[in-house]
Amino acid sequence: MGTTAPGEIVRVGRHSVEVTHPDKVLFPQAGYTKLDVVRYYLAVAEGALRGAGGRPNMMVRYPNGVAADFFYQKRAPASRPAWIEVVSLRFPSGRSADEIVPRDAAALAWMANLGCLELHPHPVRADDLDHPDELRVDLDPVPGVQWAQVREVARLVEAALADFGMCGFPKTSGKRGLHVSVRIRRDWTYDEVRRAALTLAREVERRAPTLATTRWWKEERHGVFIDYNQNARDRTVASAYSVRPTPDARVSAPLAWEEVDQAEPGDFTLATMPARYASLGDRHHDIDKRRCSLAALLERAAQDERDGLGDAPWPPHYAKAADEPPRAPPSRRKGPRSSLRSPPPGGAKPS
Repeated sequence: MGTTAPGEIVRVGRHSVEVTHPDKVLFPQAGYTKLDVVRYYLAVAEGALRGAGGRPNMMVRYPNGVAADFFYQKRAPASRPAWIEVVSLRFPSGRSADEIVPRDAAALAWMANLGCLELHPHPVRADDLDHPDELRVDLDPVPGVQWAQVREVARLVEAALADFGMCGFPKTSGKRGLHVSVRIRRDWTYDEVRRAALTLAREVERRAPTLATTRWWKEERHGVFIDYNQNARDRTVASAYSVRPTPDARVSAPLAWEEVDQAEPGDFTLATMPARYASLGDRHHDIDKRRCSLAALLERAAQDERDGLGDAPWPPHYAKAADEPPRAPPSRRKGPRSSLRSPPPGGAKPS
């Protein structure tokens, strides 16, 4: 799909960005073109950069639209303008790659021209790749769970964060889920941030064991899975204002907490978000002014460990933690199950 139309030059600040095949349709059902995506990111650039700017970004590219194949690209293209910044990351596999660090609207337009619909930043700044400044709460409903239940769990996350002296900023994922971004001081390592995220997830699970789960293995999940492992090194999530590969071109929409109970994921699309942004601005405009401490969560994590509740499973390809339970789903394990598990419904601690 696409046309042989000549490229269009878009002037963005001090830079000129060529949009090749601007009329190429990337969203067949809705009819949005590559140039539509570029213009969208220019319209919301300040907010999008608040979420993804200054951070290494993995690119998710849809060069022939959302109905065709896509691919993940960690390494920045060798052929790129001199003004596109990169930073070298080392991954748990031992490999490394130079990833793009967008700093301005022109960089967003350049990425969009490559068919990069989604912004997938790491939770670190380019000047310190070992100390995250964001804890991410990823609420992922299992198949069949409705949006109303995701809302309920989000409200529990809000309350739990407040009890630990923290605040979060909610946004739709742009698909079926919801994210809560928590800016934190850069005082902790990836492993400490992940442990804090796991502790927060377990606290939410204790409060509503029939609604939420921290069970890593899909065969054990129910309700809304709180994916604590999105805080492991090398994991990324679609950031605020990211365009998602849905037929109607939904976007990840920052919300105020008072909007959570009314908002629907389908309300926010490539077509509707620019007007909302122009009218209301960025709902997360002060997120960088609300940096939180993980001290209380890590104190709870230490207490959980003393009570026998250790680590939870890591994703594949990560080194096994000392107190991690068996790295296999329960149905495939042999012998007695580990006592290092999530608390059972009701919040009772394992004996």
